[in-house]
Amino acid sequence: MGDFFANLSLGFGVALTPINLGLAFLGCLVGTLIGVLPGVGPIATIAMLLPITFGLDPTGALIMLAGIYYGAQYGGSTTAILVNIPGEATSVVTALDGHQMARQGRAGVALGIAAIGSFFAGTVATLVIAALGAPLTGLALVFGPTEYFSLMVMGLVFAVVLARGSILKAIAMILVGVLLSTVGTDLETGEERMTFGLPFLADGIDFAVLAMGIFGIAEVMRNLDHTEHRDVMRQAIGRLLPSKEDFKQSYKPILRGTFIGAILGILPGNGAVLGPFAAYTLEKKLAKDPRRFGRGAIEGVAGPESANNAGAQTSFIPLLTLGIPPNAVMALMVGAMTIHGIIPGPQVMTKNPTLFWGMIASMWVGNLMLLIINLPLVGMWVRLLKVPYRLMFPAILMFCCIGIYSINSLPTDVMFIGLFGFVGYALIKFGFEPAPMLLGFVLGKLMEENLRRALIISRGSLETFIDRPISAGLLAVAAILLVIALLPSIRKGRDEVFTE
Repeated sequence: MGDFFANLSLGFGVALTPINLGLAFLGCLVGTLIGVLPGVGPIATIAMLLPITFGLDPTGALIMLAGIYYGAQYGGSTTAILVNIPGEATSVVTALDGHQMARQGRAGVALGIAAIGSFFAGTVATLVIAALGAPLTGLALVFGPTEYFSLMVMGLVFAVVLARGSILKAIAMILVGVLLSTVGTDLETGEERMTFGLPFLADGIDFAVLAMGIFGIAEVMRNLDHTEHRDVMRQAIGRLLPSKEDFKQSYKPILRGTFIGAILGILPGNGAVLGPFAAYTLEKKLAKDPRRFGRGAIEGVAGPESANNAGAQTSFIPLLTLGIPPNAVMALMVGAMTIHGIIPGPQVMTKNPTLFWGMIASMWVGNLMLLIINLPLVGMWVRLLKVPYRLMFPAILMFCCIGIYSINSLPTDVMFIGLFGFVGYALIKFGFEPAPMLLGFVLGKLMEENLRRALIISRGSLETFIDRPISAGLLAVAAILLVIALLPSIRKGRDEVFTE
């Protein structure tokens, strides 16, 4: 216990330095902004801002990127409540009851309870990360190349099962990602592979190029495709502080939502997205009068918003302790860490404790900042919602091109983000979800490395993956999950859940 508090005080010492406080504030502000503006998600924004982090200290860079991620969860609820357009995929559920509350003149109360629930959930999630950090890192140190390979296979299977749409399409996307990760120079022989003799492919496809094209550029094209009518609230927002009765109705949903979100966020394969949906379904089942839901029930805002923020933060656990990104945003974090020469995984805690604990402490500080940014400045966010998208997209495109050129000063990189932008747009049009591809790309290199090491140690015997109990257990879980997900009845139920 003494170690725990010593570590936390080390973390706050790092997080409360003026430069890191400034970066946390900047991250939270940008996160709220992109959460508020529909059509610019955290994945696209983090991909666009990766080049800026090159000049920063690794700890400060990750504190800022983390702030963008959980800040977007806060901002997404603002648009969902005021405009009925979720700024974030996870805010879809908040729009159901939040917008109805706004139409009844209770927009302020909905925003207030969303912010309070998010702050509470964020605080609990930060403590969960701090508490689980040390034991999980201890467990991860037992892992060898064999276990790591099996763990990544299980992570990718989770990504398939939890991906929206067809399972076969999700598998195809992961395999394409893994295939793209093999472009470049062979790890051991130094031979070029799949470069088609093009010198700029000798080092492989740059992570930032792929992410910015598939998410940044493709997102712009998708938003230009369908113009959204924004029905900005004309009524007064009203008081922001919920009444005693509102608190009485909300405190249990906030506790339940925090618990559900924290658990689902740890799951590899984007479990954090399922948190708000699961919390909303649970609240509806437990309600004395389920008909209130969809008509302005405050529980329908409190539960999902708490789950949303708790999941966003606990998804850092697999990344920081095992080095496995559970979703596309965390895959971008892996990219940011490797850019700064940090290998994500159990070594981060032992070799770089200031980064690990500084980032955890910054999350609590960031949640406090978000409470201050969101509630008093709500009028400013409402005004921003009136900015038409046609004025925003040229700036986004310009920012992408300048950012990607500044990394390697290669004109081919700018052409590549255009190419991947078209590919990403085509994938969305044909019903493929690009997020699993990014996970496949990030984990592909790590999987290949660990597979080769495991085979070298076992002198080429594949039995090593079954002989070692942890590895065998992880592969068994992956196989069972895949078989269950492919069963017709389960698949039908899964499709219905995602459609809802």
